[in-house]
Parts: sequence; C-alpha cells; structure tokens
Amino acid sequence: MRDIGYSFEVAVADVLDNSITAQAQNVRIACVPRPDTTFTLLDDGIGMSNIELINAMRLATKDPEDPRESTDLGKFGLGLKTASFSQAMDLTVISKKDGRISIKQWDLQFISKKNEWLLITPELESYQNLPLYDEFIKQESGTLVVWGKIDSFSEMDIPNKLENLREHLSLVFHCFLEGSVPGRKSFNIFINGQQLEPFNPFNPKHPATQELMTEKIKYLDSEIKVQPFILPHHSKMSQQEYEKYSTRNGYTKSQGFYLYRAHRLLIYGTWWGMHRINDAHKLVRVKIDIPNNQDSAWGIDIKKSKASPIMEIRNNLRRIISQVTVKGSRPYTGRGKKIEDKTTIRFWELISDNNNIKFSINKNHPMVKDLESKLNEEQNNLLHVILMGIESYLPLDAIIAQLNSNPLKVNQETSINEEDIKMLLEQWRSAGVSEEFIKDLLKTEVYKNKEAFFDYAENTRE
Repeated sequence: MRDIGYSFEVAVADVLDNSITAQAQNVRIACVPRPDTTFTLLDDGIGMSNIELINAMRLATKDPEDPRESTDLGKFGLGLKTASFSQAMDLTVISKKDGRISIKQWDLQFISKKNEWLLITPELESYQNLPLYDEFIKQESGTLVVWGKIDSFSEMDIPNKLENLREHLSLVFHCFLEGSVPGRKSFNIFINGQQLEPFNPFNPKHPATQELMTEKIKYLDSEIKVQPFILPHHSKMSQQEYEKYSTRNGYTKSQGFYLYRAHRLLIYGTWWGMHRINDAHKLVRVKIDIPNNQDSAWGIDIKKSKASPIMEIRNNLRRIISQVTVKGSRPYTGRGKKIEDKTTIRFWELISDNNNIKFSINKNHPMVKDLESKLNEEQNNLLHVILMGIESYLPLDAIIAQLNSNPLKVNQETSINEEDIKMLLEQWRSAGVSEEFIKDLLKTEVYKNKEAFFDYAENTRE
C-alpha cells in the first residue's frame, strides 16, 4: 500500500480532496522540521463525529459503484489512507463536529508489531504543540490531519517539497481558488502561512488567447464538456508571462488534454496516444470537464494521476484533435508564410521541390543583384559559393532549440545597425541609382517603413 507511487504533492492533493468534499472554505498546511519532521493539514469543513471518523479511517470505505454527491472528489474511500501511508508511518486525524472533538490514529509500526489492524485513540493533549492545533481548537468545526514518523523525505527536502506543492495545488485546484465552481463559496489554501494564487493553465484573461467553442458529448446520461484553448504566441507576451505559462514541463510537454473531474484537475499534458507531440501544436491545450460518475469510462486510477478513455470517447476526441491542431499551428505556420509575402522582398524564401523543403537566399533581392553587378566573374563565383554555404549550413536544429527554450531572447534584428544602412543608402544615392531600384529597396525588410532614411539621404546629398 505504501508503494502505490504517490509523490508528496499528489498525496497532499488527495488528502485535500476530502476537505473540499467536507465543504471547507479554508485549508491550512504546515510542514516543520523539528523536533521531528511533521506535516499537518487543517480545514474548516463540517467535521466528523466519532463514528464518522472511525468509518473514515477504514480502508476502502466506499463501493465505487455507489452514487455520490456531485461535489464528492473521492471514489474508493482509500485516498486519505494510501496517500498518508505513502509519506509517513502514522496517520492521526482529529475532527470537531457539534462541539465534540474525536481523534483516531493508524500507526503502521504498531500494526506490524501486533499483526492486526488496530485503530488507536491517542491522548488529545499530546498534540497540543503541533502546528495548526491552536487554530483547530478555535474553530467551530473542521478536521486536522497529522502525518508523523515521516520517512519519505528528510528535513533538508522540505523547502523543495513545499515549492513543488505550491505549484501543484495552485494548478490542480485553480477552479476552486478562482471561485469559478458553481454552488461553492470562496476557497483558500495556505501553506506555512502563505496564501496560494490560482494558476489557470489556459491563460484565459490574455486578449490573444483563443478560446474556442465548447463541445458537449453525451455519455452515461451526463455531459462531457470539451473546450480547446490556443495560448498566445510568445511575441504577444512578456518574458515573465511566457515562462509562467510554460509550466515546469515547458510548452511542448504541456500541450494536449487537461482532464477535470468535478472541477478538480486530474491529468494534464497528454494526448493519450491519439496524437503525436508536435512543436507546432505546443500552444494547444484542451480542457475536458467530466462529472464524477464516469471514472470507469476514463480508467482513472486511485491516485487520480492516470487515465485512459474508452474507445467511444476516444473517437470523439480524435475528431476534436484534428480540428484544434490545425488552428493551433497557425501562430507558427502563419509566421512561416510571411516568407512568401509578395508585398515584401525578403532575404530568405521558402522553396518546395519534390516533397523537399528548403530555405534559400533570394538571389533576386535588389541588394544581391546590385552586389553581383559590381563584381567580376571570379568574385561572383565566390559570392555564389558563400551564399550556398549559408543556405546549406543554416543551423536549423540550434534555431529550433532556442525558439523552443528561449523564444523571447532570440532577436536577430538587433544585428542591424541603422547608421550602416543609412550610409549604404547615401552611397547608392551618390552613384545615381534609378527610382525603380529605390522602389524595390522600399519593399525590402531592411528599408520597409523607413522612408525617412531616403529623405535623410537626399538631404545629405544636397
């Protein structure tokens, strides 16, 4: 049971699900290193009586086929126990309801020694010095979960564990933290006194985010809501915002489906094998909302970290994938098409030949043509070889790698020195170039929208 595979943050999220089911408005988490590493989670939900607490401490307290309230985030009645045992050797739960406090404990060392599942009722006074205990006593109702004898991480790991936990809970419970869950009041999470801010992975408030039409799929007398989002291209965001929404996994690995059950994020950043991860689709994120009566159709595991939808659902999802990925690639393919823009004379052109695609320097560019006219045959041959070398050894892999990892830092236009291009223009003016040549220059990337340079050159010559 201890080796099901929970990470610390996933285990905490599983315990926190119970607080949401208990209608809590505030959840406070504390993790301290001394005298022994201890983790506590306090909510202000409805609490449990002594009998309710005993039942909650049982393993597998629910029949997964039984109907549940639409707000119930559990299924098997295993989460509290398996999540806690993955991190600690003893689990203590203290709960208050109708003014009465109840306390129960599982101690795995004691169970191993006695070779029986014996539930302990410890002395309440022995917990008075624990973090959040005083806050618990002051509340009218609520539950305090305590992990003792933690052996899954050490005191040195706590800062990193809590940083990962903040990121995970801000994402997984963002709908609750935003207050966007129908029928629920405000919801807050505090970790060591610091309040969490919601992290919505779809960046819906950005004006450049494309929020596509929601599609509803009927299944098991209920609805599956599917809504695709296309995040803004990096050119429309600041460096800080771009990095924030890339998540820890990066944009490419964060593309795909985001599965929510009862507004709680379960699985994200996957196509479930229905589509290959593609850099051109890295801005595509598809939100799926399902009710809590469809677990069997989605193959959701105990940890709520894996899923595999059945074929009937997959067929609908494949259709949606084919539609949204076409739109999702436009921020990149649209920029690629600029090379073929006939209104601008560009240095580079895109050539497709026999199913091969290559980027080629535009030999008809007016600057290239002007240079060729001033060179002798030997120099022209050298120029031709140089241009072929630039084309052939264009570092595409390095360019793609940098655009994926540091797109906002890649800025080639800073290589252009305005004084140099002004001086070159003066030389052309002095040589008496034709007006047709000037018109062509105004269409080039270097001089487009820089008519003032030509006025400057004209005035300089006079």
